[in-house]
Amino acid sequence: MGYSEEATAEFDRDDTITSIEQAIQSLGFQTDRIGHIRQLVSRLASGERWDLVFNICEGMHGIAREAQVPALLEAYEIPCTFSDSFMMAVCLHKGLTKAIIHNAGLPTPRSFVVETEQDIDQVNLPYPLFAKPVAEGTGKGVSPASCIRNPEELKHVCSDLLTRFRQPVLVETYLSGREFTVAILGTGDDARVLGTMEIVLLSNAEPGAYSYVNKEKCEELVKYLHVSGASDSEVAEAERVALAAWKELKGRDAGRIDLRSDGSGQPGFIEANPLAGLHPLHSDLPMIATMVGMSYNELIGHIVSSALKRASR
Repeated sequence: MGYSEEATAEFDRDDTITSIEQAIQSLGFQTDRIGHIRQLVSRLASGERWDLVFNICEGMHGIAREAQVPALLEAYEIPCTFSDSFMMAVCLHKGLTKAIIHNAGLPTPRSFVVETEQDIDQVNLPYPLFAKPVAEGTGKGVSPASCIRNPEELKHVCSDLLTRFRQPVLVETYLSGREFTVAILGTGDDARVLGTMEIVLLSNAEPGAYSYVNKEKCEELVKYLHVSGASDSEVAEAERVALAAWKELKGRDAGRIDLRSDGSGQPGFIEANPLAGLHPLHSDLPMIATMVGMSYNELIGHIVSSALKRASR
């Protein structure tokens, strides 16, 4: 359809969709591929309905793009997997997410949302800083330049991101410590930590950040370590913060919370991923499931069971 590689970086490959479909079929369900949101609209308008929609739609346009499919399904009272439209919209705006987490008393780096170039002079945070688009995933807009050491770099990076992505820029205190992603399974009181993975940049990786390039070439540039709170107090704290954040944000079924530690080893909330990638070999959530001995089909089974439990209430 003419979109660039970067514009479609968050989209799922066909082998991911095939893997999800085969896993759902192995659970004894019939499946029907709906397609993208405009195909969903057409099929809803023609009168088609489903018992449960397995939603993996990242969306294309607008800061609330991940909320569009859940919102449509809510209007038609059709249950779907993963979080509702409200959480999807809030969590894609990293500034709003962090405000909720901060108000809940959970650790997260101090931040400022730059809406326009005039706002850059209003940033009053100690250097070094870190800047990224407020509503992107897959490391889009993140590069070594995102690590900012002085006002001149801040102005240059923010101006560039505002122009390229046409959305606000989140500027926050740079955390120099370890980086974790914590997988969560379940909803509300049923939510639990599935496992934790530490992201370690290799010597040939772009320094300082889990950038777009590092994510795209992760096989060459990144090492993923299974770590456990049972034997590592810093990981245990990351898992505590992650689970509390998931519950505070009303996450559903499954997802991930990303954290990074400061220089003293205190993990801080970075962002929530209520619509985590599901490629069986390359996405973080299935990778963590594999690390803890859970098969891909079992992971999909837990997600579907959680959604069906909510739908039956």
